[in-house]
Amino acid sequence: METLLALFLFLGLGSGHPSTGAEMVETIEEMPAAVREEAIGMNPEYLVARPAGAATDQEPALLIYLHGGGGVGRDIRRIARNNSALKYWNRQKTQPFIIVAPQCLPEFKWRANSLQVFLEHLEESLEVDSARVYLTGYSMGGYGTWIWAAAFPESFAAVAPVAGGIGEGGPKDISPDLDSWLDSLKGVPTWIFHGGNDRVVPVDRSVTMYRGLIERSHRELGLTIYPGEGHDCFDAFK
Repeated sequence: METLLALFLFLGLGSGHPSTGAEMVETIEEMPAAVREEAIGMNPEYLVARPAGAATDQEPALLIYLHGGGGVGRDIRRIARNNSALKYWNRQKTQPFIIVAPQCLPEFKWRANSLQVFLEHLEESLEVDSARVYLTGYSMGGYGTWIWAAAFPESFAAVAPVAGGIGEGGPKDISPDLDSWLDSLKGVPTWIFHGGNDRVVPVDRSVTMYRGLIERSHRELGLTIYPGEGHDCFDAFK
C-alpha cells in the first residue's frame, strides 16, 4: 500500500498541483557564468517547460529529465526537437510539474556534482517547491538518474530511471560503487522502467538495482518491465 501511495504521489494525482489541458510553454534559458563554471560537462543552455494557464498559490513541483546518448551535443534545440518524454507529457490532461531538460556536452557523461550545482541554480531561479523535486532519465540519462540520486538522495522526492545503465564505462558496464549507490538510494521512492528485450542496456541492469534495493528493505519501490520492447521503451513516459 505504501508503494502504491508513493507512486500516486510521484504522479501528482490529487495533490492540487497546477494543471491544464494545453501544451507546456517551452523556453530556452541559460546558466549564469558562476554556475556555468561549476557545471562541468553541461551545455549552459537548458530547456524549461511550464504548464500553460493561470498560476496557483502553491509552488509547483519540479521534474528534471536527463536525455540519453543521442541527445549529447551543444545545441539545446536538439533536446527540444527530439525530446520524446516531453512529447508525451504534452499530451496529458494535467501538467503537475515544471519540467527542465539539461544537455550533456560531447565526450562527457552526466556528473552528479555538476547536476547538483545546476539543481541549486534551478531552485534559486524558478519558483518551485524544493521538497517536490523529481528526477527521471532515459538510457544514459537513466544512468545519470542513478548516480545523481545516489550522491544526493536528500534532493529528490522520487526518481524514475528508464532503460538506465549502471556503469560509467558504457551500457553493459557495472559500477564498482554499486553497493554504496544502493545504500544511499534505499530511502528514495523509486520506480524503475525497462524494455524486456533491450539489446543496448540489458534489462538485468534494472533488475539488479531493484533486487539490491529490495535486499535493503526499500519500501517505496516499483519495477515495470515491458515484455518484448527494446531500448526505446518510451511508454514509460506516458
